Parts: sequence; C-alpha cells; structure tokens
Amino acid sequence: MTNKDIVSKKTIRRLAVDLAIYLLKLPIDPDSLEVLSTEHQRVEDRRADLVVKLRNRMGEAFLLHMEIQNNNDDTMPVRMMRYMTDILLAHPGLPLHQYLIYIGADPLTMPGGLDGPGIHYAYGLLDMREMDCRHMIEMDDPDALVLAILCNFGDHDPQTVVNHIYARLRALLDGNLKRLREYLDMLHILSANRDLDKQIEEAEKMLTQVDIERMPFYRLGREQGIERGMEQGKMEGLREGRREVAGALLAKGVAIDVISEASGLSVEEIRKLAAH
Repeated sequence: MTNKDIVSKKTIRRLAVDLAIYLLKLPIDPDSLEVLSTEHQRVEDRRADLVVKLRNRMGEAFLLHMEIQNNNDDTMPVRMMRYMTDILLAHPGLPLHQYLIYIGADPLTMPGGLDGPGIHYAYGLLDMREMDCRHMIEMDDPDALVLAILCNFGDHDPQTVVNHIYARLRALLDGNLKRLREYLDMLHILSANRDLDKQIEEAEKMLTQVDIERMPFYRLGREQGIERGMEQGKMEGLREGRREVAGALLAKGVAIDVISEASGLSVEEIRKLAAH
C-alpha cells in the first residue's frame, strides 16, 4: 500500500459523514454513523476501506461502502462485487450503497460496474479531479482541507488555493505544531498526484515566514541567545539563539531547507547540528 493510499484512507474514514452529505449527496442523519468491521476471510484476508451503517432522514438504516483507489485497476468491478457479497452476508437485510473514490494522477479509465450474461452490477464512481474544491474547503476541517488538494481548482489560481489551504490549517491547528506538521506531510504526499510541488514549496515558505517566530521554542531560543549574548558578546549570543531555534525545529522534524530559511544558518551548519 502506498503512502497516498494510507493518507487518503485515514482521512476518508474521519470524513465519512461529510463525504456522504456533500460529495455523495446522500440524505443522511449526520448523527447516525456506526463504523463496521470490514475484515472478511476466505483463503486470504481482505479488508474494505470503509463500511459504515447510517440512517437516512426518514430513520431508515442502510450501509455505505467507500473504496479508495490511487490507480486504474481493470479488476476493480470484480473486487467491488466481492466486497458487496461479503458485506451483505455479514449484515443481511440492509440496503448497500457502494462508491469507488478515485484519487489518481492519470485520467480515470475504470468502469463503474460489470455487465455480463444475466449480470448487471453497478456502483458509484467518484473522480476527485472532477470535484469542485470549494466543497472540501468550505467544510473548514483539517481532513477536508487535505483532501481538497486532490479536487478541481477550476479557474482559481493554484497558488492561491494552496496558500489558503495552508493558512486555514495553520489557523485551525494553532498551537499544535505536531498535528500541523502531520497534516502538512499529508499534503506533500497527496499533492504529488496533482503536480503541485512548486505551489506547495511556496506555501511552505509562506507558513515558515509567518509562523516560525510565533512558535514558543523559537522565542525561547531567541531569549536564550540574548541571555548568552549578554555573557559572551552580542554576535555569539545571536548565533547561539539561531542554533537553539534550529535544534528545536530539527526535533520537530522540520525540513532542513526550511530550518535554514527560518534560522539564518546554512544548510551545512544545520546538517552538522543534526548529526550530533
């Protein structure tokens, strides 16, 4: 399983209700979510990406199965049919809605079902590249913002959209640097499917310039550097403060080139710090 698959499956699970309402347009009761076991065993173990039990606005229960796919797979209709039979056998009597959500870089070529002698089987097919990114951005939720990077930006400037995603993540996760870095790492992974490396790099620089000096360990490093400056001389104290900042950022897993820009130290100096 690729990093893209892992990231997207985790975020889809957390966003099940929002996706059902806003993307799949299902008339559900948002408080009725129940995540169900998805492991089915024959000769091999198989696990569907997400199966949940929901209720519509009339109070009627149904099952929703969502599968995430990062590349075109001609066997997908058969796989979806196998999931269908396993799910219905495990939860008899409940209607099932199935959707395949495609997040890949290449154009979608997979069919949305299977036709044969005496067989007509179909499921919903959602291409994230065709989805208006506003649906995800307007949720103003970190997981939705991450998935928005896969959607259609329309006639919006890609840099503006990416900058907005970064800015909202920063605002929503203010004070929690670890979670912010986790979501930014997800963006890095998923953005590779949309050729947004340049825009991501620019947004990362923007985030660094705006936020680094607000972070507690940055201020602490500066304060410690100033104190040492009083004792050892202004220039040495300033450099010591920069080293404190760089060390704190290294401990948080921030990229070396970003640390260099934030601290004013050279990449080589930071690599030496990292080696100790």
